[in-house]
Amino acid sequence: MSFARAVIIGAAALLAIAPLAAASSASGAPAQPGNGQDLRVATYNLSLNRNTAGQIVTDLSTPDNAQAKAVAEVIQRANPDVVLLNEFDYVEGGTAVDLFRDNYLGVAHNGAAAVDYPYAYTAPVNTGVPSGFDLNNDGTVGGGDDAYGFGLFPGQYGMVVLSKYPIQTDGIRTFQHFRWKDMPGNVLPTDWYSPEEQDIFRLSSKSHWDIPVTVGKRTVHVLAAHPTPPSFDGPEDRNGRRNHDEIRFWADYITPGKGGYIYDDQGARGGLNPSSSFVVLGDYNADPLDGDSYGAAINQLLTSKRITDPQATSEGAVEASQLQGGANLTHKGDPKFDTADFSDSAPGNLRVDYTLLSKSFAVRDAGVFWPVQADPLSRLTGVFPFPTSDHRLVWADVTLR
Repeated sequence: MSFARAVIIGAAALLAIAPLAAASSASGAPAQPGNGQDLRVATYNLSLNRNTAGQIVTDLSTPDNAQAKAVAEVIQRANPDVVLLNEFDYVEGGTAVDLFRDNYLGVAHNGAAAVDYPYAYTAPVNTGVPSGFDLNNDGTVGGGDDAYGFGLFPGQYGMVVLSKYPIQTDGIRTFQHFRWKDMPGNVLPTDWYSPEEQDIFRLSSKSHWDIPVTVGKRTVHVLAAHPTPPSFDGPEDRNGRRNHDEIRFWADYITPGKGGYIYDDQGARGGLNPSSSFVVLGDYNADPLDGDSYGAAINQLLTSKRITDPQATSEGAVEASQLQGGANLTHKGDPKFDTADFSDSAPGNLRVDYTLLSKSFAVRDAGVFWPVQADPLSRLTGVFPFPTSDHRLVWADVTLR
């Protein structure tokens, strides 16, 4: 699908509906939309992906899916003004997004008020799109591991941005087709991929999106992505290297003088205007101190002079690390920063989900939706098998200076 078509889908979802009153939040009082300065931004890998194409539409067509109700309640209780959803299967026309808004977010759950997101954006991603090459070098062509991004069908593990503020659809840039080899100084494993594969290999395992949102009289660029996990490979570390350069893409994009090589799906070149305000949202599958990252990948963003890290925390993450033990006991990082509840044997719980901000923002508060077990809301996070996701919603309350 072309970029132009994706914009039409996004524009079709931009309904002129006034936002509802702010819902109650277990994570602090949310910013009130409409004042043009304060807002709450969030990212949430809600694991609403399915194993077959179209299953997400079936599951969301009624208001009865237990997981969808639970993740909707998490969003309602956090009540962000702008939120990136990772692992939400892409469906052409935005059908699944509309069903989720109407049947789940728009319905109160267990005392959490319904929340309205009149603006939404979704577009095609690389997961499940056949490359035509044997990218995993197993001697056969086909299957999820030979797609441009791992997936059993096109659009699996897709992305959605929901907003209470207007999305500037004419200004959206997507980078789904940017080729890995076109990044200067990349760490692409040239001894693993043939020259022909390098010529077609896309950097983004899903996509990178720059979505401008109007907040009062200002524009905030939502930089959304979901890099591949740095695992499920071998000594060549092809996924770890890709994760590193998917993260580097945004680091270069926001840094003056570094993004000249970048081109979007419409052919426009260059990075973000240095005067622009932005938020970097997503599951970046990279912890600054622990896990399997290549070259401390996330530090390319965390140490950027252009970025403020709100350093969201939770008491639930600390409790989980202590109770679960295993790999968590050997971690270098403080467990209060963890955002994902992974296998206790390896890699343990990690910080992989981020809400990072340009210096034009002041941070008022931040947190991870991870209640302790004594909190009644821990029923929304739980332990494996999770009622929602192995990731936690991460939010930040910010003010545009």
